[in-house]
Amino acid sequence: MDFGYDERTEKLRTELLAFMDEHVYPAEPVFERQLAERDDEWSSVPVVEELKAEARRRGLWNFFLPGEHGAGLTNLQYAPLAEITGRSPRLAPTALNCAAPDTGNMEVLAMFGTEQQRKQWLRPLLDGEIRSGFAMTEPDVASSDARNISTRIVRDGDDYVINGRKWFISGAMNPNCRIFIVMGKTDPDAAPHKQQSMILVPRDTPGLEIVRGMHVFGYTDGDHGGHAEMVFTDVRVPAENLIDAEGAGFAIAQARLGAGRIHHCMRLIGMAERAIELMCRRALSRSTFGKPIAEQGVVQDWIAEARVTVEQLRLLVLKTAWLMDTVGNQGAHTEIQSIKIATPVAVERILDKAIQAHGAGGVSQDFPLAELWAGARTLRLADGPDEVHKRSLARRELKKYLP
Repeated sequence: MDFGYDERTEKLRTELLAFMDEHVYPAEPVFERQLAERDDEWSSVPVVEELKAEARRRGLWNFFLPGEHGAGLTNLQYAPLAEITGRSPRLAPTALNCAAPDTGNMEVLAMFGTEQQRKQWLRPLLDGEIRSGFAMTEPDVASSDARNISTRIVRDGDDYVINGRKWFISGAMNPNCRIFIVMGKTDPDAAPHKQQSMILVPRDTPGLEIVRGMHVFGYTDGDHGGHAEMVFTDVRVPAENLIDAEGAGFAIAQARLGAGRIHHCMRLIGMAERAIELMCRRALSRSTFGKPIAEQGVVQDWIAEARVTVEQLRLLVLKTAWLMDTVGNQGAHTEIQSIKIATPVAVERILDKAIQAHGAGGVSQDFPLAELWAGARTLRLADGPDEVHKRSLARRELKKYLP
């Protein structure tokens, strides 16, 4: 593995860093002001569309998607770019059309969608014209085991009829969300991993009800689209809306979530880097008991530990990206789970110390740290909780030593 960035990656890093300095960071206070001025807490704000237009004009667009449909970057090339966007996670990923859940949904359509599905939904998503949602998690079952999902998708002639209840559905509250990928059971009597399917459901389909928006640690998820509780009551869609085949839902979910997990970890490293920067600036600018906070041994310990942790995490994420490029997601399964276990909890700890160094300011709206912390803590649940990944990883290790 070569630890240096290739020529294209260096060029894109330079361009993206300039975009962040010239547009994204200055837009953060504008974004907060426009959020506060909204009549509806779930509506979009103008500055996001302005950033998207500028990013696309500069060619900073769809970095996440390899192959013909995206920018053609490898995971290893995308990793340092995603890290940069993680420094402003509410604005930068969306500006580059690299924000979840759209990224995962576009990957699903690119890998498993029919030509008609790609034309109708992938193309406008790639162009940033619409947003999307991913409906998997349910309130009535432990969704960390996807086999528990109880939403039913039943064939009826030329249609499928969907009934069920979902919550924390990413992207659903965005007014520009036009399509959902819904996971449910088509055959409860099949083998456990063959019971589930995925199907495309347009937002305006009769019987689809958005019950409420879900707050996460009190936040609405900014302009990412927010999370929602949804009910499907006799929702009828054409049979051609099924993605791939009946029973393929679990496999599609694993393909979707593998890439999503590394994207989250890439951005988390950027969040940690910003936390270290803010912690250092704060420590140098404040004095207690006759000397700068930066001279306190405990604060120096926080900073040193944070730097070591970030360097370790970055190396593991880059190794994972390299393996995904060279041996595929399945071949990198151990590493994908490892970074998903290690990165959110470590970045959460770094952010906690940065908040502590800021005192009361750290938990206020005057700094991004509280919201960054909430995001990192949430990612210990999103795309599978820590414990599920640890269980799977431990069983894989134990299997090596079984008779």
